[in-house]
Amino acid sequence: MITDILTALLVVAVIGIVCGIVLALASHFFAVEEDETVKKIREALPGANCGACGYAGCDSYAEAVAAGKAEPSLCIPGAAATASAIAEILGVEVSAAAPKVAFVGCNGTCEATSNKAVYEGVDSCAAAKMIYGGPSACIYGCIGCGDCADACPSDAICIVDGLAHVDPRNCMGCGKCARVCPNGVIKMVNKNAKTAVMCNNTEKGAAARKNCKNACIGCKKCQLNCPEGAITVVNNLAVIDYDKCTNCGTCADVCPTKCLKNVNFETVG
Repeated sequence: MITDILTALLVVAVIGIVCGIVLALASHFFAVEEDETVKKIREALPGANCGACGYAGCDSYAEAVAAGKAEPSLCIPGAAATASAIAEILGVEVSAAAPKVAFVGCNGTCEATSNKAVYEGVDSCAAAKMIYGGPSACIYGCIGCGDCADACPSDAICIVDGLAHVDPRNCMGCGKCARVCPNGVIKMVNKNAKTAVMCNNTEKGAAARKNCKNACIGCKKCQLNCPEGAITVVNNLAVIDYDKCTNCGTCADVCPTKCLKNVNFETVG
């Protein structure tokens, strides 16, 4: 009996040793050498895996940069520091991408708009959107269930008075919130922008105004008064070309519904 047990243990031990040797040899002969350049670039990235660079995550982006398939300056959260670090690793000169920040293009507060229905389903903007466009009278605005806040990796978003609010001091510019917003209310702009369109409604003026007192009515006063031609009204909604905008604030001054706002993403939360 004891002999049988010892024999079984010996067989198991021999099998274990053989398997260990085979695995060790396999790991040695079939090992894939890690690209040191990819490793260094990956270490220089912030590790947010946000996808703002256009790649699935930091690993994919590092591999693309090392292979020369992507620019070294695409990391939005890392900004200038990361771009400089990658440039040093690659031995090239590169300028960092302009820092981005998310802003909520809606000013449909509880005082400005109303609900056409009471929503009691899943606490999700995407789910609410599927039921007649959401509970709000304005089907273009912020639904306010907080999908953006749930997606934000830096806790930069909160819901106040039925609207999402972004704290630009915490926003890393990854764009995750913009991608999950079913109404496309959240926009990504350069952090040095000083004017924003706080509306997303593309209905004609009377209809937009009926559903929200703060809506853009497409009157084109901003377009006609902008000295740089940086604003055009497209589909009844003002659109700012930030490449032309000089932050003079004229558009906000002449806007009758004050949906054009002077903002300061760099210092104000």
